[in-house]
Amino acid sequence: MRCPRCKHEDTAVIDSRLAEEGRAIRRRRECGKCRHRFTTFERQELNSFIVVKRDGTREPYSRTKLERGVWLACTKRPISKEQIDSILSKLEEKWGGNKHEVTSATLGNDVMLALKKLDKVAYIRFASVHREFKDVGAFEKELGKLSK
Repeated sequence: MRCPRCKHEDTAVIDSRLAEEGRAIRRRRECGKCRHRFTTFERQELNSFIVVKRDGTREPYSRTKLERGVWLACTKRPISKEQIDSILSKLEEKWGGNKHEVTSATLGNDVMLALKKLDKVAYIRFASVHREFKDVGAFEKELGKLSK
């Protein structure tokens, strides 16, 4: 593993522990040259699957792309990286389990349910993009669902 600071290839693992409820291994590393310490995560590679978009096009699933959307919804909210990683890891297990294709609607709905449990503001932000709210009435309707 290369050092992110000096790009030296000799880094040593100084600590390893389970993360994300046993779905990943968190490793603390130290560069042998500049002594910079950094963290890496090792995750099991899930069976890759295809996302079927609303217009019928298909593309390979991208955790990075979904994670970016979730982080936009969680901007300035008290949500940690570990919480987001945990949500995405659990959902990826669900989606990748013996399925070759998953609709973008399924991905969006599952993320919305997870965010609803975690933070209602992040949920509304994500829902506004996923459900493509067209006016204030759509927001009010969704907010009404939250108070029930």
